Amino acid sequence: MDETPMRARAVVDLAALRDNVRALRAAAPTAGLMTVVKSDGYGHGALPCARAAREAGAGWLGTATPQEALALRAAGDTGRLMCWLWTPGGPWREAIEADIDVSASGLWALREAVAAARACGRTARLQLKADTGLGRSGCQPADWPELVAAARAAEAEGTVRVTGLWSHFACADEPGHPSIEAQLTSFREMVAHAERAGLRPEVRHLANSPATLTLPASHFDLVRTGIATYGISPSPELGVPADFGLRPVMTLSASLASVKRVPGGHGVSYGHRYVTPGATTLALVPVGYADGIPRHASGTGPVLVAGKWRTIAGTVAMDQFVVDLGGDSAAEGDEAVLFGPGDRGEPTAEDWARAAGTIAYEIVTRVGSRVPRVYVGHSGGTGI
Repeated sequence: MDETPMRARAVVDLAALRDNVRALRAAAPTAGLMTVVKSDGYGHGALPCARAAREAGAGWLGTATPQEALALRAAGDTGRLMCWLWTPGGPWREAIEADIDVSASGLWALREAVAAARACGRTARLQLKADTGLGRSGCQPADWPELVAAARAAEAEGTVRVTGLWSHFACADEPGHPSIEAQLTSFREMVAHAERAGLRPEVRHLANSPATLTLPASHFDLVRTGIATYGISPSPELGVPADFGLRPVMTLSASLASVKRVPGGHGVSYGHRYVTPGATTLALVPVGYADGIPRHASGTGPVLVAGKWRTIAGTVAMDQFVVDLGGDSAAEGDEAVLFGPGDRGEPTAEDWARAAGTIAYEIVTRVGSRVPRVYVGHSGGTGI
């Protein structure tokens, strides 16, 4: 690891990520695995995480936007790659020419993909998304026959090859929720209709991270794992990461910028929402909401300083927050660990999620670009 002093750092353990990918492959042994690296690899760094996932056997990568997928291609990835969040006028031609699987949730998207394929003289690899109950993107069951018929016609023309049929769960992190079985039933019916109409997809996929770990009936030909890849439990109510054979990949820490004694009755940070109960030592942690620290974790966010779990004292500012060390001592430059795997008694991303009233997905994804990522656990392979 680079030991150059830093204001803050997010250490990303690629060995842990590879182990997580292997654990997820083992959880769905009859299906292929897509590692989702959208949103810069959930804040961990898309390209290093994509390389590590490929090394661990991920046959597919997935992104939300076509720009994310094109960046992976530009970096040298040549494996199966899918992106799904399209808007009218998107870079269809560039994606088709880069052999990226694109997605259509409606006729407008299919038409734009067909036009781009004609323009570049290539056959588009296209996946059709069904809305089986999530209510976001995806084709409604009532409109599915029309979309399938149009896609079949495009196949006959040679402009499109339908490589996949897919959908996404709404409540897979709540095993037993009635929507799960309803979505499974809807997906099976929509796939059956498409196949009766003559489509022969390579992959049918529905399972996200929680479904991969808890719902074998949803595995079909491919599972898509996002947050679990990064060692965060997709369903904290069912277990911590270790219960699923996972290990958190990111550790976020900072170097104390100031340590000073103050008297009792001293206000701390904006609004004086914290006032020292007596003479004490305050330590300044030089990260704030511009770095992704939730401002709504003011007064609740946990941090390990001087060997003990502390709570943010007062309001999180743009670049910094304060912790009250009480009778303990520390020095400028000492480490403050915001979250990590928990091995050293430090908080986890899930602890931060509870403190901020959100989910751990948001905690890691929002860590800002001012915080350098430091990668450890390299395999030594060339990867992509």
